[in-house]
Amino acid sequence: MKPPIAIESIRLRQVNLPPKVVRTDAIQSFVTQETLLLTVRCSDGVEGTGYAYTIGTGGSSVMALLHDHLAPRLLGRNPLHLEAIWKDLFFHTHATAVGAITSLGLACVDTALWGLARSQNLPLWQLLGGAQSVVPVYTTEGGWLHLSTEELVAQTLAAKEQGFRGAKIKVGRPHVSEDVARLSAVRAAVGANFDIMTDANQGFNRLEALRRAAAFESLDLAWLEEPLPAEDVSGHRQLRNHTAIPVAVGESMYHLSQFREYLEQGACSIVQPDVARIGGITPWIKVAHLAESFDVPVCPHFLMELHVSLCAGVPNATWVEYIPQLDDITTSRIRVEGGYAFPPDTPGLGIEWDWPVIAKRQLADVTIQQTK
Repeated sequence: MKPPIAIESIRLRQVNLPPKVVRTDAIQSFVTQETLLLTVRCSDGVEGTGYAYTIGTGGSSVMALLHDHLAPRLLGRNPLHLEAIWKDLFFHTHATAVGAITSLGLACVDTALWGLARSQNLPLWQLLGGAQSVVPVYTTEGGWLHLSTEELVAQTLAAKEQGFRGAKIKVGRPHVSEDVARLSAVRAAVGANFDIMTDANQGFNRLEALRRAAAFESLDLAWLEEPLPAEDVSGHRQLRNHTAIPVAVGESMYHLSQFREYLEQGACSIVQPDVARIGGITPWIKVAHLAESFDVPVCPHFLMELHVSLCAGVPNATWVEYIPQLDDITTSRIRVEGGYAFPPDTPGLGIEWDWPVIAKRQLADVTIQQTK
């Protein structure tokens, strides 16, 4: 009888990717994508690579958590025991959970283990259920808060001509009238058959969120995203009860229980789990199915290269967010046609890393392995 497959080594890398354009929102600027790569090598020679990211700070802290606490506990483990490994690592780091750094570290591990699924010769979206073969796609390659109204209109019209079914516009200018003027100009330009998603990036207090939502009512918005600080569940419930605009939350949540609280209290219309910030594919799928039980759609945040497969795997995912952030270090590309994103049919995650380019750009590279 052959011995079970075991994890023999873990390799950690960090690559910083500057944004393609200036990105600003109501509270911050996107400085750089600190891309954290974790490669698991197993006793049968099969490898799987997972990743997570930050938008400019904390990358070295995630790397330290992985190196010192998470990666060593993977050695000798059966990589197929995803649930057991995730739970073990979560409780091992209970002093720093729930939180962004721990969740990002867990995501690196978990997505790498799911990446080993290429040995099953099936693409990820089929392993997860194969609920839909295409998912509508909207773009967040424009719409930034610093842009003029004319630039917003031009970018959104270009997105529509490129076949996107919607585009995101950042809100949170100093006065409500500025946001209304910008959104009104975009709506007038693109017409009624195009979705406009708005994102406040947690920039409003309760009173201002109510005021802005009331001012936006006539613009037929697809949603108002993160209008309040993510920890203000009752504030989101109050807002949802006073506006017809769907309220979207989730990119700043780091555990399944936080989504459960929002859903139980009726405090959101749409959930937007980020596979890196929630701790990987294993908890992401749980969030999606939890939302399905409340008849709430899933429209994940960022990381389209992974989310296209996750969205295709579940029945209640309604949008993929288009932001190509891995093009500099991958050879694979997401397929978008006619306003839809297609999940990759290649085995595993469907992400093909450009290792020679990564080797030239990486800031860190360390391997942890069993001693013989």
